[in-house]
Amino acid sequence: MFKPEGIMPALVTPFTKGREVDETLMRALVNSCLEGGVHGVVPCGTTGEFVNMTVDERKQVLNIVIDEVNGRVPVIAGTGASGTWQALEMTKYAKDAGANAALIVTPFYAKPAFRGIYEHFFTIASKVDFPIILYNIPQCTGLPLPWQIVEDLAQIPNVVGVKDSSGQLSFILTVLEKVGDKINVMCGHDEVVMAALAAGASGAILASANFIPDVWVEVFNSVKEGDLQRARELQRKVQKIARITVQSGAVGAKEALNMIGVEVGSVRPPLSVGGELTYEARGELRLDLEKIGKIKVKPVKFEVGEKVLEERFSAVHITPEIIRDFKLRIGEALAGKDSEVAHIDLMIGKKDGPVGEAYAKAKANPTPGHEPLVAILEPNVVVKPVTLMVPTVTIKSMRQASMVYGPAQAGIAKAVADSLGESVIPKEVAEDIIIIVNVFVHPSAVDRHRVYINNYKAMRHAVRRAIEGRPSVSEVLENKDRSRHPFKYTP
Repeated sequence: MFKPEGIMPALVTPFTKGREVDETLMRALVNSCLEGGVHGVVPCGTTGEFVNMTVDERKQVLNIVIDEVNGRVPVIAGTGASGTWQALEMTKYAKDAGANAALIVTPFYAKPAFRGIYEHFFTIASKVDFPIILYNIPQCTGLPLPWQIVEDLAQIPNVVGVKDSSGQLSFILTVLEKVGDKINVMCGHDEVVMAALAAGASGAILASANFIPDVWVEVFNSVKEGDLQRARELQRKVQKIARITVQSGAVGAKEALNMIGVEVGSVRPPLSVGGELTYEARGELRLDLEKIGKIKVKPVKFEVGEKVLEERFSAVHITPEIIRDFKLRIGEALAGKDSEVAHIDLMIGKKDGPVGEAYAKAKANPTPGHEPLVAILEPNVVVKPVTLMVPTVTIKSMRQASMVYGPAQAGIAKAVADSLGESVIPKEVAEDIIIIVNVFVHPSAVDRHRVYINNYKAMRHAVRRAIEGRPSVSEVLENKDRSRHPFKYTP
C-alpha cells in the first residue's frame, strides 16, 4: 500500500485571463516542480483553490497533472468536499484516473460533530479501495481533526497518512506517538517543516514547494542524513517566505511563481493581491526571493540628468529597463498593524528640482507640530541621500515626539542606507538627490521596536516603488475594484 513520503508541492491551479484552467501553464508548473527534485505532487488542494473550482474543472486538472507526471512521481489528488458523497465521487474518479492516493480534508462549512467527521472518512475509505490521506487544516475548515479520530481511522488498512497544516507540532507529535507505526505524517505548515521532520514526520506537502522545491528537498535530505544544523540554517533562510506563504495561501504562492518566471496567472475571487497578500507582504516576498537567488538580477539603466548609470539591480517583469526622470518620483507604503502601523509617503528628486525647493522651504518655514528632521544613522552621521522626514500627525506631546524622532526616524534612515547598499538607489547619484518623507506614527503607539521595524519596512517599499514608478497605470487599473483606504475596515 502506498504511503506518502518526501517533499510535495500543493500545486496551484493556473487560470487563463478568461478564468479557465490553463493546461499549458499547468503542465509547465508540474515540470518546474519536478526539476526541483520533489518526491510527488498534490493537485486540487487548498493552494489549488479547489473550493472555487467546479467538479469538472477539478477532474480536468487531475487528468492534466497525471498525464504530465507520467509515472515519474506519485500524484496525490485532492478530493475533499464538504459533503461525503461529493468527496466519495471525487475519490473514485481520482483512482480511475490513475492517481496514487487521495488527500481528503475534514468536512467544512457545516461543522459536523466528531461522529460525523469519523463517518465521513470511514465511509469513503470503506467504499474505495484506494490509499487515503487525512487532511487537518482547522484554520480553513473551522474545526479540527482530533488526534483521537486519527487514531481510530488509522486502523483502516487504506488510511495511510495524515497531512497536518495546523502548525501545531503537538498534534504531529501526538499522532506519531499513537499511530506512527501505522500511518505516515506529512507536515502541511511551511513554518515548521524542519521541526516536524526532525520529530519524525515522513515529509511535507507545501504551498511554497511550488517555487522553492529545491530548498525543501535539501531540508528533507539534511534531516534524513542527520545534518540538523544544515536543516536549521535552510529553514531560517526561508522562514519569512514560509510565513508569508502560510498567511496568504494560493495568493502568495502564485505571486511568487509569477515573480520567478513560472507564469501561473492570478487567483480567483474573492481571493486577491492586496487582500490575503498585502502589497507590502508582496514586496517582502519579492525581496527575500531576490536574497536567495530565485529572482534573477539583470542590468537596469538609470538616467539621472546627464549621468547614465548601469546597476546590477534586482529586477522582475515589473521593473523598467530604463529608470529615468529624477525631477520628481513618488512612493507610498504601509507596514504593520494596530497602533504601531507605519505609513510612508515620500518624494525623491534632484537637488536642483522641485523636491530640492520643497526641502529648502520645509527647513526654512517649519509648521508647528510638524517640524522636519534630517534622518541620521548615528550621532552626526546624516544618511545619504539626504532624507528629510516630516510627521504626518501633529506632535502634541514629548512621548509622541520621541516615537517619531526616535524609532521611526532610525527605521527610515536604515531603510535609505540599505536601499543605497542594494543599488535600489544608485550610489553615484546619492549626492545629487533628496528624499522628503511624510511619516505616520499613531499617537497611541507604545512598542518602540515595532515602530522601528514597521517604518523600516514601509520606507524600503516606498523607496523601491518610487524608483520603479509603481504602481503603474496598468497595476492601478487591474486593482481599482479592490482598492480601499488602508484603515477602512480597521476598528
